[in-house]
Amino acid sequence: MAITEQQPWVKHYQPGVPAEIDYPTTSLVEMLEHAVAEAGDAPALEFFGRRTSYAELGAQIDQAAEGLRLLGVRAGDRVALILPNCPQHVVAFYAVLRLGGVVVEHNPLYTSPELRHQFEDHQARIVIAWDKVAPTVRAFPADIEIDHIVSVNLLEAFPTVKRLALYLPVKSLRESRAALTGSAAGTTPWKDLLSHGAIDPEHSRPALNDLAAIQYTSGTTGRPKGAMLTHYNLHCNALQGEAWMHGAEYRKEVFYAILPMFHSFGLTLYLTYGIHKQALLVLFPKFDPKTVLDTMKKTPATVYCAVPPIYERTALAAKERGISLRSCKFCISGAMNLPDHVVELWESVSGGLLVEGFGMTEASPVAMGNPFYPTRRPGTVGIPFSSTLMKVTDPDDPTVEVTRGEPGELLLKGPQVFQGYWNNPEETAKTLTPDGWLRTGDIVTVDEDGFSTIVDRAKDLIITGGFNVAPTEVETVLRLHASVVDAAVFGKPLERGGEMVAAAVELEPGATLDEKALQDHCREHLAAYKIPRRIVQITDTPRTMLGKVLRRKVREQVLPTL
Repeated sequence: MAITEQQPWVKHYQPGVPAEIDYPTTSLVEMLEHAVAEAGDAPALEFFGRRTSYAELGAQIDQAAEGLRLLGVRAGDRVALILPNCPQHVVAFYAVLRLGGVVVEHNPLYTSPELRHQFEDHQARIVIAWDKVAPTVRAFPADIEIDHIVSVNLLEAFPTVKRLALYLPVKSLRESRAALTGSAAGTTPWKDLLSHGAIDPEHSRPALNDLAAIQYTSGTTGRPKGAMLTHYNLHCNALQGEAWMHGAEYRKEVFYAILPMFHSFGLTLYLTYGIHKQALLVLFPKFDPKTVLDTMKKTPATVYCAVPPIYERTALAAKERGISLRSCKFCISGAMNLPDHVVELWESVSGGLLVEGFGMTEASPVAMGNPFYPTRRPGTVGIPFSSTLMKVTDPDDPTVEVTRGEPGELLLKGPQVFQGYWNNPEETAKTLTPDGWLRTGDIVTVDEDGFSTIVDRAKDLIITGGFNVAPTEVETVLRLHASVVDAAVFGKPLERGGEMVAAAVELEPGATLDEKALQDHCREHLAAYKIPRRIVQITDTPRTMLGKVLRRKVREQVLPTL
């Protein structure tokens, strides 16, 4: 992709960032094996102080791959992962890929109905799950066929039981030891998976264009869709990340894995790009400022990518405790708008610029960003990455480009763009144009230099805490309650950035609003971040001629009262 009039933004790249990447010729498996061969005894993972070298990581991956092969995993099979950030997650991801399998990532905080829908769609029959989640999978109805569940006890990855007690709210060392020896009933313990020796080195490997992962993402329908990402897509995005973080060095960077690896941002940042750079990945099962800062004193981060609330909480806690963040050189914020006050706060305590970027699961996920350079423009989501094109079109007709500076739908094109939605050609046709452009559903304005500002979201997704919430999904759950006639769900902007989920409900005649009861009802069906924090009652609900609730009208009517 040459520098042309289609890429006026290239002149604003940080010096040394190329207009296009050198495209990969190997799969992610060969990328991992190259890292293992080169890095050897260098640390690959750190989990609450316990380190795993690249050589040890490679050996565990080969052992887990052999264990999965013996369980029946073959090339093309989907394997579901339901894990927080932990060493076993990294091993499982690459073990599945080593066999030519397809990784399907899941949020371990999902409720049974949320997981069940995705399993009905991808039909994975082998599951690697956190032992706290394994019983949920075992309780699936008989029409969801699961052959094997491998249960992962996170405590086994801790360095010692004594050290474990410093981090987890356990009552005693005796309870810790009991937890270390337990496993979910009716499952195969993770350690047993690694007990069969290494896979035959001659066992076939996946090809560059083979499917590597199915990542579920919400859309306008509220039903999650599985974005199909190939080894090529994910490897390209890792190389694009490498190009953007110009100056990052092999085997010298320390990535703080705070974002969940089941999320597309965390997957690419840590599992592909971080491994490609042969970096040290410091893994956190969940974000806790105290734990992060305690670790920062011993293993300072150089790459700290997160969402705005995490940046703010980290910076405030660091200032309060007098802990340096000067080691943090590469900091990208994504998933939600980045307020100016967070940028100023973070940069006052860290060693680098905090820049905003843009991505979506369908783009593996990163497609745009602000340069790590004075040319950055706060308030924008930046300019397209290397080897990425964009255009802005009429939201109703993607073939018609709008005048520069006018709002329109952002379309993207590049090697990181996905292959379509799993078993969903209709939604694929709505999202991918015949000539390969990805319709983002985001309404943007673009200045004369190619920097984009998001002004609206055509898809009406709510972004809360860095996660997407589809209003339709929450509305469907609310309507299941006996007192609810109809519902409209929308996002309420927060002063500190992002949104909270809010709902307006129309009730049955004679019913009275019980906000807590409706929230408890939602909690039975939805992950915690999807539950409306405010629910209000409305009458005379605005509707179309066909009776569909006009969500935006409801939002305009209700928002001033929240």
